[in-house]
Amino acid sequence: MAFKKQIPNLITFLNLICGLLALIHAFNGNYNEAFSLVCLGIFFDFWDGFFARIFHAQSPLGVQLDSLADMVTSGVVPGVVMYKMLSDIQENQDIYNLTPDTYYMGVVPYIGFIITIASCFRLAKFNIDDRQTDSFIGLPTPANALLIMSIPMILFANQYEWLSDILSNPYFLVGISFLSAYLLNAEIPLFSLKVKYFSWDKNKLQVIFLVVAAILLVLFQFLAIPMIILFYVVLSVLQNTVVSKQV
Repeated sequence: MAFKKQIPNLITFLNLICGLLALIHAFNGNYNEAFSLVCLGIFFDFWDGFFARIFHAQSPLGVQLDSLADMVTSGVVPGVVMYKMLSDIQENQDIYNLTPDTYYMGVVPYIGFIITIASCFRLAKFNIDDRQTDSFIGLPTPANALLIMSIPMILFANQYEWLSDILSNPYFLVGISFLSAYLLNAEIPLFSLKVKYFSWDKNKLQVIFLVVAAILLVLFQFLAIPMIILFYVVLSVLQNTVVSKQV
């Protein structure tokens, strides 16, 4: 019986292990492996809370472990990936009229870590915010991690040359870093994707979202990820509008 109550924590540790392995690959510039491991970690993060409820094993310890694991997988890893992408642009610095002696080359790559800082702040707020028990306020760290991690994957897929030029532009990457930090902590109510009960009425919004997300993934592969994140935000805003009108 005691072991059953530890199963959610074990799943959380699997999330953490995925984050640690992804971190190693991110530092080595192995973005494909890092992306796959982050996705696997987010998969475990999706289910640890569900099994905690099924086994009646919710605890303050589990909440803290979940946030600490998320901090690595969905906070540190995307920050490192952004840092690496901005650093690697040094090889193509002539395209952007940059030189090793400029202010940019010495400092700007570290701006990628604003994603990590904002993720840390977001997770800390989540743990003490009573408004986020059944929904989110601000973009969840796993969604934000997927948004950042999709950028090098889209570049490698090279489906659209014009898009690759945009995504490899250092100024665009800096802008995405600041946008990411803002969305993580913005006062925007977003519905939770975690399944709490096997009920259509209580999960229809999540089901609709997941179906549309699956269709987009089939049609656009990695490019679908930022589209899905945008759809998630828009769908949440529409839901909030409908609810506010009903009230």
